[in-house]
Amino acid sequence: MSRYLFLLLYFISFNSFAFDYDPDNGEEINEVCAGCHGEYAQGGKQGEYPRLAGLPASYLAEQLKLFRHRKRPNLPMDQYIDDRQMPDEDIYDITHYIAAIKLKTRLPPIDKTAPDFNAYDRLLASHKIMQIPDIKGDLKHGKKLYRRECSNCHGRNGFGSKKKSIPPLAGQYTAYLWRQVKLFHKKQRIHDRDDPDDEDLLDDFTHKELADIFAWLSTADD
Repeated sequence: MSRYLFLLLYFISFNSFAFDYDPDNGEEINEVCAGCHGEYAQGGKQGEYPRLAGLPASYLAEQLKLFRHRKRPNLPMDQYIDDRQMPDEDIYDITHYIAAIKLKTRLPPIDKTAPDFNAYDRLLASHKIMQIPDIKGDLKHGKKLYRRECSNCHGRNGFGSKKKSIPPLAGQYTAYLWRQVKLFHKKQRIHDRDDPDDEDLLDDFTHKELADIFAWLSTADD
């Protein structure tokens, strides 16, 4: 079976089978995931572990299935995603739990003299802030390239599409994005499951063009 047919059959079968969502189970599973991806699925180590919070549940489930079937090689994940460690019901719960996490990019203004001000609540809120560091590049050029080449799938401002199960690029660690580009070049990841002919798309970009796109993306969620 080709990898493209496998992806299509999986996507149809998994998403057509309805599980009853158990948020408590999702939260419990997330305690394991948090060891690498953070308590709020914000990722860590500047992109060694990617941000997962807010990604489409169907996209996350698809990636877990790819890890399970070794269609997307990832040694750190292997020990967590076999049928016994993480059955399909658990995949459903954890992906919906993570997809529902919302990370702000900045804290709202406060009045410390207000009677309802709570310093501890403010501290907890600060832990849910996700701000990707800006990187150097030609932002104008990167925005133009992104809008022309990437926005049709990943959205005009890089926030992806839950309806189409397409992940956001804005708000994702730049180091992680670069690592995925290398995997796409090596054909170790599939760029678009619905368009096998699109697999060479990233080969058409120069390093500088990608650097400019990523520079703009690093500002897109500011």
